[in-house]
Amino acid sequence: MVNKTFMAKKGLTENKYYLIDAKDKILGRVAAKAASILRGKNNPKFTPNIDTGGYVIVINAEKIKVSGKKITDKQYRKYTGFHSGLKFVPFGEMLAKRPKKTIELAVNRMISKNPMGYKIRRKLKVYTGDTHPHAAQKPETVTI
Repeated sequence: MVNKTFMAKKGLTENKYYLIDAKDKILGRVAAKAASILRGKNNPKFTPNIDTGGYVIVINAEKIKVSGKKITDKQYRKYTGFHSGLKFVPFGEMLAKRPKKTIELAVNRMISKNPMGYKIRRKLKVYTGDTHPHAAQKPETVTI
């Protein structure tokens, strides 16, 4: 009996679209599920060195939840490039002004920082509200 391990080839994988509704969901759980799908870990033909993941559409980004006191205590850091240019933005302010950015940052920080990771990050689409322009791709709904 010969056992062979399947190795996916570049260009032979199909990319599905997955829809995640973030309304009243925990930010970390949504981000972890999205990162796993983007990477292709849900695919039985997963190969570490080939992009076997699908596209992820996240809707209702402004209605995401976090546990505990993270609304006030969690901060995003940004360095401007100038001396003493370290800026802090609280999570609550970021969620009010740029809700899409909060989900993008959470997912992007779960994906590896290499050329394949940069390619994978472009497959994440985040929208505020219930509507998205990807209805023609017939996305599968993912429950969290």
